[in-house]
Amino acid sequence: MKRFPSASVVYLKFGPLAVIFLVVFLLGCTPATPIIPTPLATAPPATPTQPQITATTSPPTATLQPATPSVTAAEATPLSNPFPLSEPGPYQIGKRQVSFVDDSRGGREVSLSVYYPAILPEGETGKLPSRDAEPDLSGAPYPMLLSSTKMAGDLVLYLGTYGFIWVGVDRIDSYSPWNTQLIIQPQDLLFALDQVASNPPEGLEAVIDSENVGVIGYSFDAFNSLALSGARIDPQFYLDQCAQAPTMEPPPPEAWIRYICTQAEDWDAFVATAGEAITTSNDGLWQPLTDERIKAAMPMAPEGAWLFGERGLAAVDRPTLIIAAAADNMNIYDLEAVYIFEHLGAPERAMISFIDKGHMMVFEPEMVARMAHFAVAFFGYHLQGRDDYAYYFSQDFVAQHADLAWGVFVP
Repeated sequence: MKRFPSASVVYLKFGPLAVIFLVVFLLGCTPATPIIPTPLATAPPATPTQPQITATTSPPTATLQPATPSVTAAEATPLSNPFPLSEPGPYQIGKRQVSFVDDSRGGREVSLSVYYPAILPEGETGKLPSRDAEPDLSGAPYPMLLSSTKMAGDLVLYLGTYGFIWVGVDRIDSYSPWNTQLIIQPQDLLFALDQVASNPPEGLEAVIDSENVGVIGYSFDAFNSLALSGARIDPQFYLDQCAQAPTMEPPPPEAWIRYICTQAEDWDAFVATAGEAITTSNDGLWQPLTDERIKAAMPMAPEGAWLFGERGLAAVDRPTLIIAAAADNMNIYDLEAVYIFEHLGAPERAMISFIDKGHMMVFEPEMVARMAHFAVAFFGYHLQGRDDYAYYFSQDFVAQHADLAWGVFVP
């Protein structure tokens, strides 16, 4: 994956504080069933072959550079769908729900929705995941994706058909303003990974490859995926930024400051929730909330720039693909996505900017389908060993679409 050079950007104008509460309310809803986007004028190369995953498939290491695409833009064959990996893959999807109790956190119950390749009962159409369906073992074991169940609800009907297990943590959602959920939710996700790995749902023991895991999320869940990718909280940077925010030039939007910095006013509660195992260090940064089984991360419309800071983001050490809305006035594009991208320490990092799109693009089926395309390509490459998917999240591919930008978009 090519690095994109740092670019100078300007602060975007931000709406009134009411925007925050409206967006948070709306994010509690689930987008409609995904549909395939309308073809664009410029077509991509020929449709890639479908996954042929076996138990012996060896995924690339975290430092592997993407293979040179075998098909170039100049050799592209016109297709009806310019985002071919948003088309359904070969698998149907089953769903099971399980629940665990985390005794280390006062008996916190963590319930999970587990989606997996399945053989559908006769008469089912596959338009929705089939509850408790028989697993499809033809390509097992399948790598795992980890997020909130809310995020899974948006994308699993795409990615599940390409041979992924998706583990969603139920009942975690957006919150306003920032609070101790910043610690609680990543811990829930790590606990989910441990439990599914050590005690998989009955009948799925041979199905889940819990050694090859990707984390993905949108907005609040993008923060979780950044945390799980190895980013470390820098408390002094965060507290200093919040203290200086009103006098910064140019000043960040007041509503954004309130959303981000409220936790600074109750910092002791945040520290207590994290606990000494996380907050103790020799370099002033908190310990990372991650796991070596996590091999790749895809934060979308991310937040967390001030909490991680430059040093904390530099700790990210695994491949990361950021999807950003260039007109985002909630998780403000230049304050969040651009800052995060430009300070990530990951040797393999990229950002794809959706031009003229705001935070609410997650409710547009065509944009969801595009995000799904990039997720299939990115995780297929890093978790399934699909070198032929490298093109589909590359700079050359993005260049075929006038409403996308590779890296930072500068108007």
